[in-house]
Amino acid sequence: MPDNYPFNDDNNLSDSHDSSVYTYENNSRPNKKTKKKHTGLKAVTFILCLVIAGGGSIQVYKYLNENDIEVSDFDNDDEDDSDKEEKIKSILSQGLPESSEPETDERDMPSLIDIASRTDAKSLPDIVDEIMPSVVGVASTFEYVMPYNTWGWGGFGMNSEPQEMRATGTGIVMSEDGYVITNAHVIYDDSEYQCGEAIEVSIVFSDDSEHEAKVIAYDTETDLAVLKVNETGLTPAEFGNSDDLRVGELVIAVGNPLGFDLFGSVTSGIVSAKNRKIDINEKSMTLIQTDTAINEGNSGGPLLNSSGQVIGINSAKMSAGYGSASIEGLGFAIPINEAKTIIDDLINYKYVKGRPQIGITTADVTESISRYYDIPLGVYVQNVEEGSSADIAGIKHGDVIIDIAGETVTTADELNKIKNQYKAGDKISITFTRDGEDITVDLTLQEAVSNKIKSNPLDTETDVTEN
Repeated sequence: MPDNYPFNDDNNLSDSHDSSVYTYENNSRPNKKTKKKHTGLKAVTFILCLVIAGGGSIQVYKYLNENDIEVSDFDNDDEDDSDKEEKIKSILSQGLPESSEPETDERDMPSLIDIASRTDAKSLPDIVDEIMPSVVGVASTFEYVMPYNTWGWGGFGMNSEPQEMRATGTGIVMSEDGYVITNAHVIYDDSEYQCGEAIEVSIVFSDDSEHEAKVIAYDTETDLAVLKVNETGLTPAEFGNSDDLRVGELVIAVGNPLGFDLFGSVTSGIVSAKNRKIDINEKSMTLIQTDTAINEGNSGGPLLNSSGQVIGINSAKMSAGYGSASIEGLGFAIPINEAKTIIDDLINYKYVKGRPQIGITTADVTESISRYYDIPLGVYVQNVEEGSSADIAGIKHGDVIIDIAGETVTTADELNKIKNQYKAGDKISITFTRDGEDITVDLTLQEAVSNKIKSNPLDTETDVTEN
């Protein structure tokens, strides 16, 4: 390395060794050019270089060009260094013109929460602080009898010793005097074990206190239930308007996934769809769809908008496996506007007013039963309630309903789906088969006063349903 190489440790750069005075051609040794010292000018030029390195090179060039200032003006050897220095200082003191293109700063970009929130939105921590005293845990104890046979499990008999199991969910305080709303499936079980209504229900508050609760009423069709604790001074949640929701809007869920160890868990997401029609446990429901995480134990908890108002009651989620597909982010909540009417009826009347009822208990006639007994596919009438619409119309035990309101039916689900399109007081036609003869009658639907599904747990061949 030559002694005069500018980056040699033994030869520090001085005013006479400016890096700009060296050029390289074909990897040959640098050729030194003779240049006058401009010590004071270099200091100002260095400031100008910093401006250029900072991203203002185009603006500097435009400024010089628009003001007819030649770059060569600063390289005039006949001009004193002090004059050049003053010229550059004068330009810098005037400042550079503002860019017509706004600079983009990532810190100024809105977050997902910002763009998905309402104009009257609150901060998420404030929403959580306000709603937490209104979110409760619901603990239900069920009694069931496990089916068995001498060859193992299979349902040929019933174990004489009843068993108990405990299930948990979430609820929302709706009034200062102790009313709590939740999902019907939290306190009523109509699964394969046919547990029915819980024999004991308790409410756990955010302060870990636990109080016995009474079941006021529940409706399995809409999956809503009302409970009551003998307490006052509670903090009710603020309820909003679910009709105002927009797809893409921010929503927050609060609940107790997988039990009370995760009490008060908070998740957030957006509204994926409004008025989504889906079937849950063979019941058609219209729900809010969201990608907010809703898991087992969240049932009955609040779905909040970004103002902290309850706009839905979390009810269900699609399982991780749906056929051959793996799915995530499909949660559903009951719109609060639809729930309000049901809840009011459950509190005031203990049932949902206006819902139609025929007044019969039925079982489906399957293909095997149809062939064996030589009766048509349809809905077998097992019992007729005295004084009901069916009783007044002349329907009897043993009849097989094959048509309602002009539509063929083969199952109780089909019959109920058509019947529920009408309201109490409407007149419809029903066709049934009796002793090989088809008979058509007109009946006036009565108001259903019971929302409980009655079934026979000992009957493993047929599914008995009240219509």
